[in-house]
Amino acid sequence: MSKVTSDMAMSLDGFVAGPDQSLENPFGEGVGERLHRWMFEEPETHAAVIEGITAAGAFIMGRNMFGPGRDGWDLDWTGWWGDEPPYHAPVFVLTHHPREPLPMKGGTTFTFVTDGIEAALAQAREAAGDRDVAIAGGARTVNQFLAAGLIDELRLHVAPVILGRGERLFEGVGDVTLEPIGGTSGSSLVTHLGYRVIR
Repeated sequence: MSKVTSDMAMSLDGFVAGPDQSLENPFGEGVGERLHRWMFEEPETHAAVIEGITAAGAFIMGRNMFGPGRDGWDLDWTGWWGDEPPYHAPVFVLTHHPREPLPMKGGTTFTFVTDGIEAALAQAREAAGDRDVAIAGGARTVNQFLAAGLIDELRLHVAPVILGRGERLFEGVGDVTLEPIGGTSGSSLVTHLGYRVIR
C-alpha cells in the first residue's frame, strides 16, 4: 500500500527555513543554500536519497513553499523552479486563494486546494495511484500533517548548522512517536535519518 512520506532538510536546532522568506531569500534570511548544500555539491554521493525524495506519485506543499506571496495570486508567478519544476508529477498547493491548475513542462501540474489538508491528501492519493504521496513542505504544512496523524514516514536530512530562528519542524504537533527505520548515512554536509511515525 502506498505511504505518505515527508523529506525535510533541517538544521541541528530544528529549523527547516529561516525567517522572512522573500523573492530575494526563498529559504528565508540567513539560510541561502546552507541546508541543501549536499544536494548541489555532492549529488552523486546522495543520489539514492535524492531519488527517494523525487520518486513520489504526487506531492503536497504549502502556499509559502510555492512562492513568496501571501494574498491574492500574481498569475505571472509559476513557482521558484522555472519552466520545468523537479517534481514531474501532480503537485497540490494548499492555499486560501483559488487559482486554476497550472501545467508546467516535464509532467508537473500545480493544483491549488482551498479546502484543507484532508482534501489535498485525497486528491493527491487519487493522482498518485499505487505510488507514495510526499508532503514537500514547508514546516507549517508538514507540522499540520504530523499533528493530524497523516504522515507514515519522515525522512530528515540534518545539516551541521545552527540557524537560531526561522520555521521550526515539530512545532505544535503534539505527542508524536518516531521509530527509526534503517541506519544513518550521509557526509560532512548532512546526516540522513529515517523514521516511521507511530500513531
